Amino acid sequence: MVRTEEWRRPTGTLLGILAVAAAYYAAARIGLLLRVVVEGAVVTALWLPTGIAVAALLWCGPRIWPGIALGTYLSIEHLSSFQIADAGIVLGNTLAPLCAYLLLRRVGFRTQIDRLRDGLALVFLGGLLPMLLSASIGTAVLVATGDLAPSDFWPVWSAWWAGDAMGVLVVTPLLLVLRTLRMPHDAYQVAEAVALTAVIGVVALAATQSPLSLLFLVFPLLIWSAVRFQLAGSAPCVLVLSVVVIWAATKGAGPFAGHTLFEIMVNVQALNGSAALIALILSALVTEQINIREEIERVCEDLAEVVDRLAPRRPGDEGPSSGPG
Repeated sequence: MVRTEEWRRPTGTLLGILAVAAAYYAAARIGLLLRVVVEGAVVTALWLPTGIAVAALLWCGPRIWPGIALGTYLSIEHLSSFQIADAGIVLGNTLAPLCAYLLLRRVGFRTQIDRLRDGLALVFLGGLLPMLLSASIGTAVLVATGDLAPSDFWPVWSAWWAGDAMGVLVVTPLLLVLRTLRMPHDAYQVAEAVALTAVIGVVALAATQSPLSLLFLVFPLLIWSAVRFQLAGSAPCVLVLSVVVIWAATKGAGPFAGHTLFEIMVNVQALNGSAALIALILSALVTEQINIREEIERVCEDLAEVVDRLAPRRPGDEGPSSGPG
C-alpha cells in the first residue's frame, strides 16, 4: 500500500504539470488572437495564462511550477523558434506567478475570496506587484537581444505588465469561483445571472461600435452583478467585458478610432482594471457582510437556546396535568 501511494503521488504531480502546461498553452493561443505589436514587440492587453498559472498554484501548490515553464516555452515556440535568450522570458513568466502565490499565502489568502482583505490581496499581492517581475525580465531580455531599442523599453514594459496583471485580476477569480460554484436551486436566479452577463456583453459591444464614449454604461450592470451574485456573477461579466473591449480596441473601432496605439492601450487597461477592481472588491465586501450576518444569526439562535434551557420554569409551564377523568 505504501509503495502504491508513493507511486501515485509523483504520477499525480506529473499529470498536474502536464495539465497546467496544456491549459497555459491553450490560453496563450486564445490570448494571442487579441495581440497587438508595441514597438515591434508582441503583447496582449489580457494575458490569460497568467491568471491560470496563479489559480493552479493556489490549488496545487508550487510543485506544478514546471507546467508554467513548459507552457511558456510552447507559447514562445508558437510565435517563433525558441532561442537561448528566451529562457529569460520563461524564467520571468514562471517566477511572477510563484511570487504571487508566496505573497498570497504569506497574508493568509483564502481562495473563496469571501473577505475584503482577500480581494485586496489578490489585486495588489497577486496581480499588480508580482507581475513587475515578468514584465521587467521579459522586456530586459528583448533589449539585451537587440529585438527592442532601449528607448522603447517603457512602452513595452507597461503593456507587458498591464497584460499580465489583468490576467490575474480577470481570470484567477473566475477559476477560483468555478471550482466551488454550486448551481442554485432557484431557476429565476440562474436566468437572471445568465441574462445579466449577456446584457453586459451586448451593452459593451454596442458601446464599442459607437463613436461616443458610452462604455461607462456597463458599470451599473457590473455593480448589480457583484451585489446580487457576488464573485460568481461578477467574474464572468468582467471577462466578457474585457474580451469585447480588447477586440474593439485591436480593430480601432468606436471610441478607440483615431487614437495612437499607446493611447488605446492606456484606455483599455484603465477600463478593464477599473471593472476588475470594482467587481472583485465589491464582491468580496458583500460576501464578507453576508457571512458576518449569518454568523450573528447563528450566534443569536444558539444564545436563545441556551437562555431557554437555563430559564427557570414557572408552575404551569409543564402544561395541563392529566388526572382521573
